[in-house]
Amino acid sequence: MFTPQGPTLRELAVQALSSTMRGYDLLAPKFDRTPYRTPDRVLDAVEGTVRPLGPFARGLDVCCGTGAGVGVLRRLCGERVTGVDFSAGMLAVAQAGQGPTPVPGDGPAVDYVRADARALPFAPVFDLALSLGAFGHFLPRERPGLFGQVHASLRPGGRFVFPVGAPPAVGSRAYWSLFGFDAAMRLRNALWHPRFVMYYRTFPLPAVVGDLVRTGFEVRLLPMEDLGRRPDGSPRARLVVATRR
Repeated sequence: MFTPQGPTLRELAVQALSSTMRGYDLLAPKFDRTPYRTPDRVLDAVEGTVRPLGPFARGLDVCCGTGAGVGVLRRLCGERVTGVDFSAGMLAVAQAGQGPTPVPGDGPAVDYVRADARALPFAPVFDLALSLGAFGHFLPRERPGLFGQVHASLRPGGRFVFPVGAPPAVGSRAYWSLFGFDAAMRLRNALWHPRFVMYYRTFPLPAVVGDLVRTGFEVRLLPMEDLGRRPDGSPRARLVVATRR
């Protein structure tokens, strides 16, 4: 699963026994060499699905990590892009340019802010907010507050977008893999402190859409056609487009 330049088993074990924030601080220098970084084909599919919804001036990458989403926003936004994350280590990698290759030529200004996504320090100035691969770090009871913070950071009519993959078939290898991972994390958090919050099966789309609507968003689901369709014809992934009323 990992390249020779990626984290060792010992490094992953130390990360897994740390808090969520400390774990990502430790993993940050090698994060982009792990499968945890959002794949380029997903980044391209997100960009291609979002672009027709523009134009956009100011973009916000929520839980930006090493900056994969910032790269997408730099190609979509014309004025300024902000990445926000609670991990100083991940932000340091993003700022050092060890994440995605910067867009050639002139582009929007980019800045990074260290903050918890549950307490965003922004006025409602963003046209577009994006988040990639971070929702497993929030418990279901935290979702409404998280969505409320993003809502408050968007101007009226601003959009909050994120991809959601189709759930694996019950009984499939992927199903049992995710089930086993979540079970192991629950056991770890019951027996060991500080907690490392990361779950794959706590973000069901119907509940997520309900929380967004109650927060004050209008929600559309767009198929991400570049990622293909399943044998039954349904898309392998959808883009959630939540618009601030």
